[in-house]
Amino acid sequence: MNAVKIWLVAIRAPFFTGIAVPVIFGATLAYYETGLFHWGSFIITLLGAIFAHAAANMSNDYFDHRTTDDDINPNFTPFSGGSRIIQNRLLSPGTVFTGALVCWAMALAAGIYLTIITPGYWILAIAAAGFLGGFFYTATRWAFSYNGLGELMILINFGILPVMGSYYVQTGTFSVSSFITSFPIGFLITAILYINQYPDYDADKSVGKNHLVVQLGKRRAMAGYYFLIFGNYAGIVLAVIAGYLTPYALIALLSLPIAIKTVNTFARNYDKIREIIPAQAGTIQVHLLTGLLMSIGCLTGAWI
Repeated sequence: MNAVKIWLVAIRAPFFTGIAVPVIFGATLAYYETGLFHWGSFIITLLGAIFAHAAANMSNDYFDHRTTDDDINPNFTPFSGGSRIIQNRLLSPGTVFTGALVCWAMALAAGIYLTIITPGYWILAIAAAGFLGGFFYTATRWAFSYNGLGELMILINFGILPVMGSYYVQTGTFSVSSFITSFPIGFLITAILYINQYPDYDADKSVGKNHLVVQLGKRRAMAGYYFLIFGNYAGIVLAVIAGYLTPYALIALLSLPIAIKTVNTFARNYDKIREIIPAQAGTIQVHLLTGLLMSIGCLTGAWI
């Protein structure tokens, strides 16, 4: 592998849809409600969020190596178990951590710029909260993922904060709608994390990473996955009924057949390693498709 490919693996670039979707949705929601859309601010917001995501990915790989979590995990899949960049000796742990710090710095630069061009210091506060959630997800003995708070941090960092932050960059204000509608997307990104904890179960349990799947056990924890997947659709419908989201966003329900197929695959294979991979991929597809369809719904509502 050449250097570019190695770093693309290290930052887990194919998974940036996880942060791009909420940023896109927050901006399109703002456009639907206010008619405002600033391309320059949107691009800086998106780049800053991607740098933060890359930084979190690398810092998590570094600290999961420090605890030996990824090192002792024989059940890694293309979607779980870390990037394996350290385990495969493609980059040293120190280099990965340095890369994380560089990406955090780039995310901070984007946050500072957006703070300068938007009212108040809210964007910097959101960036700081995102850093704390991303860095301390696995760092130190107080890490969120080791103390039963990992799922909540993912919901906040990849749902609430990016949707509300992207909305604020476009409008200079917060809205109840940006908070309410952040939950469906937040549920789906949390579902991605949640299902990825299944193949990692044994390794995570052995190092004391007490996320919900470890705490409840694989079978009992299945209900949490069902709640996140179908709670997303309930959230969209309820947001439309309550007037917080355009009815055109109901187009997102078109992803429901994929979600049902994914849930059925998960239900049959939750305790298997290779067989669960299609369900992991399907969960990512549901998140991406649902978020983009919600965004298209907002654009349609703004144009019609």
